[in-house]
Amino acid sequence: MKPLFARGSSATSRAFLFILIAMALVVVGLYTDRLEPLREKLAQVVAPFYQITDVPSRVNDWRKDTFVSQADLKLENDALKTELLIHQRKLQQLASLAAENVRLRQLLNASQMLQDTVLIAELIGVSPNPLSHKVIINRGTKDGAFKGQPVLDAFGLMGQVIEVGETSSTVLLISDSTHAIPVQVNRNGVRAIAEGSGDLNSLNLRHVSANTDIRAGDLLVSSGMGERFPVGYPVAEVLQVVRDPGKAFLTVTAKPMARLDRSRHLLLVFEHRDQASVPGALDLSDDDDAPSSAAQSSAASSAGGTN
Repeated sequence: MKPLFARGSSATSRAFLFILIAMALVVVGLYTDRLEPLREKLAQVVAPFYQITDVPSRVNDWRKDTFVSQADLKLENDALKTELLIHQRKLQQLASLAAENVRLRQLLNASQMLQDTVLIAELIGVSPNPLSHKVIINRGTKDGAFKGQPVLDAFGLMGQVIEVGETSSTVLLISDSTHAIPVQVNRNGVRAIAEGSGDLNSLNLRHVSANTDIRAGDLLVSSGMGERFPVGYPVAEVLQVVRDPGKAFLTVTAKPMARLDRSRHLLLVFEHRDQASVPGALDLSDDDDAPSSAAQSSAASSAGGTN
């Protein structure tokens, strides 16, 4: 029994010694930099072992990437196609919003140049009859709209209100074959009557004398005759003047300034005496700064109400 005890005592002493050495190394490593070179060398020695132990994981990843079933590839392809369609739809919406923002800015710039009270409206419908040029807007009697009210877009006169409901109204465009508007040549004040031709891109001038001073490129504006349309609003640009020696009148065609086939946000024009009874109308005759914020608010509410 004595030798066994002796061997056990010797092993215990060696273990105790190793513990003391380990503690000493820990203390030295914590409070000094003496073991830093040794630690770096040990890290270099151990690094290959880490790489060897990572081999099974790398092999497994390679297997998953290489031996993918056709069903998994199809599922992934379908998912990617769906994601692509979603992003494309978002891009289309962003493009639409950007274009609408440009149109609203043009409309606000146009409203600031006017000297009348205006209300921003939005086009919500178009007549399905190709022979009748009528549109529906989202303003009615509760907004102060009235029959015969002039309607503009950012570029010129579009037409007039012919039917008024509580929340919507019908607008007859200047291109309709039943519509006529008194105009004058902006260059020299020569008066004429512009009639709709049934073509959204064309107006005809009625009974223009052969010796009238009018030429292609002249701007036609509303003359105010008949007291239906205010004076000075752009109506059309003269495209062609045909002089026939055998006829007493010229054949004059003009192109509407308003974008009759694409404008969506419009302006309803009020006389100053009516502005007190018009909810949300903008008085653009006095303050140059007020129209911008007010018009933006009105345009936002108009656009938001029809989404």
